[in-house]
Amino acid sequence: MANLILDERDQQFILYEMLDVEKLCGYEKYADFSRDMFDMILTEAQKIAVEEILPTLAEGDKEGCTLNGGEVRVPACYQRAFKLFREGGWIGMSFPPEEGGQGLPESVKTAAIEWFYHNFAFVAYPFATEGAAHLIMTYGTEEQKRKYMDNMVQGIWGGTMALTEPNAGSDLGNMSTRAIRQPDGTFKIQGTKIFITGGDHDLVENIVHPVLARIEGDPAGTKGISIFLVPKYLVNEDGSLGRRNDYEIANIEHKMGIKGSATCLINFGDNNECYAELLGEERQGMKIMFQMMNEARLAVGMQGLASGSIAYLHALQYTKDRLQGSSLMEFKNPEAPRVSIIQHPDVRRMLLWMKSAVDGMRALAYFTAYCFDMEHVAADEVEKDKWLGLAEVLTPIVKAYLSDIGFRVTETAMQCYGGYGFCCEYPVEQFLRDEKIASIYEGANGIQALDLIGRKLGMKKGAYFMTLLGEMNNAIARYKDLNSVKDFAPDVQKAVNTLAEMGLYLATCGKQGKFLVPINNSYPFLMMMGKVVSGWLLFWEAGVAQQKLNELAKAHGVDQGDASAWARFVKGNKNAAFYTGKVYSARFFAKNVLPEVDAAAVGIKNEDMSILEIPEESFVFS
Repeated sequence: MANLILDERDQQFILYEMLDVEKLCGYEKYADFSRDMFDMILTEAQKIAVEEILPTLAEGDKEGCTLNGGEVRVPACYQRAFKLFREGGWIGMSFPPEEGGQGLPESVKTAAIEWFYHNFAFVAYPFATEGAAHLIMTYGTEEQKRKYMDNMVQGIWGGTMALTEPNAGSDLGNMSTRAIRQPDGTFKIQGTKIFITGGDHDLVENIVHPVLARIEGDPAGTKGISIFLVPKYLVNEDGSLGRRNDYEIANIEHKMGIKGSATCLINFGDNNECYAELLGEERQGMKIMFQMMNEARLAVGMQGLASGSIAYLHALQYTKDRLQGSSLMEFKNPEAPRVSIIQHPDVRRMLLWMKSAVDGMRALAYFTAYCFDMEHVAADEVEKDKWLGLAEVLTPIVKAYLSDIGFRVTETAMQCYGGYGFCCEYPVEQFLRDEKIASIYEGANGIQALDLIGRKLGMKKGAYFMTLLGEMNNAIARYKDLNSVKDFAPDVQKAVNTLAEMGLYLATCGKQGKFLVPINNSYPFLMMMGKVVSGWLLFWEAGVAQQKLNELAKAHGVDQGDASAWARFVKGNKNAAFYTGKVYSARFFAKNVLPEVDAAAVGIKNEDMSILEIPEESFVFS
């Protein structure tokens, strides 16, 4: 295969044959683009990923980051890759041209960055910068944009997201970092932040930290939080760098994975001289930061997709090359030749599960990005609200489902290697280590589940959720009578009906005062919904693929009903093989994964309160 990062044929299929993103070029916002330009961008993304970023994956993991004299050094191999990444303009892909970016559609940008996210330790530096620059673009003054954002979009300066504190964790309302108002309208920051990705590094000249803090005298809780820009080096009026700001990199975490990413503990203002500027309005910090947090959640979902993709492709290659055992038909013959382990049923089960999982994850990530594109070009407020609603409901699923399933794919890929997968001579063990953090940071997946069930399902009185269900039912109606697709259309429809029923059931529980039922079952519900959404998208893919197969059969004069002739045709035609894989991927998922939806529904309807009723003392005997 051409590369072991992602299946570029699948990428093209989702963008052009499923979502038809080329039609975006017909709107004024994207009129300067064309499919040829999109293809050129994706080709360049693949080139820098394969030639520059992938080679730093293992080396960066081995070298890690070091802290010396208050300065962090990243793996040396990152320097060249980052320079090329910055010069290629990859940080500013989605920024408007007037702000120094390319103004790409989110769906095409998402496809481009999937090439990079297999090495999240590396891309965390530029894409944390992108998120911080987006905040300044949206909420900053013109002076702040020119002072900070311009250099960030160009990758000359970096950016972070400084939220978490040692005692508060995910409870941001309990933070203690304070901002002290100064006579000139600026502030001084005092406090400690932990787990700051890219908190310091030597890839850029300056780093701008958006920091959550409470202005002295403001109320407790999240309502009293503001957000501030804290540069590593103060910026003079002429744009040159001034004094080093008053904060200390006290530690970099030593982690299980993504070791090339500098995860820092920062003490701000030990000398009471930590300069800061208010971003946006006072006491609007959480509202402002949520923009960056939502972008980060989508990025973490991409990490899950990219980790699953690279792990699956490596496992697939290994199972084709590894000879062990005889074929199923000759297992009793000691003289039978050894065969590739991809011929063994259990290995094929793992491979097809991974393929269907990755296919579904990619479709979900790209479709969610496409929803943002359609919101941007919507003709009226009703259509705009429809696409925004779909994106709102899907965002916590992208983050949580993709990060959890991405880890399961890396785990399954390791199983395909047998004992060799557990050894460092093969890369799959790093894929697994690097991916585990994705379910934890940017809001642990349990928090994403609470967001889904506590906020997103009820938005616009459930209208957004109903819109999503409508999209699912439309796809089923469109393709349900096609050839082999009709075999599993009822399975997908049943899962969608169960999801609709469970949404109503949980809403009813809330109205009846049984609010602990949805809270206790928020994570099982999110995972159930992730499976249904994946099943729908895979069915959609299968419908498109089956239509293409019908066209190929007609063009080549092959009867799909003649099993032998059709098998020969598929074996000798790459497009037919690809489309057939799409049908089988969706069928496998519908027949083997979607039945888990019913099991989850039964569990939720039991309304079991064991997790709250069991005494703490009963968890362990001591």
